[in-house]
Amino acid sequence: MSEPIDVCASEELAEGGLAVSFDVVYRGESCRAFAVRFEGRVFAYLNRCTHVAMEMDYQPNRFFDDTGQWLLCATHGAAYAPDTGACAGGPCSSNLVRLDLHEAHGRVCWTPTADLQAVNFD
Repeated sequence: MSEPIDVCASEELAEGGLAVSFDVVYRGESCRAFAVRFEGRVFAYLNRCTHVAMEMDYQPNRFFDDTGQWLLCATHGAAYAPDTGACAGGPCSSNLVRLDLHEAHGRVCWTPTADLQAVNFD
């Protein structure tokens, strides 16, 4: 079993606010991921629109729409549910890739899986 990887302090994720971005390796490819807070819980996804595999934020770490209810791809207008990553409208073709994120003792961490690994800087 993989050890949890620290992402940020819990207080860095405000409800419907800016995300915290971090690097992961997804199926052997380096990618950006992001963590957000929605309805009091934390969630993380690959920063990759399912319409065309490109990063979704139009400004650094800005993923929520103006209402704070949807994650948006700024380039394509695809909308995703923040709590599931499910395609909710626009040209998305599937759900966002979700990371196993948890919060405890004032810290937000994710646990690597077979498909999602930590970036090795050695």
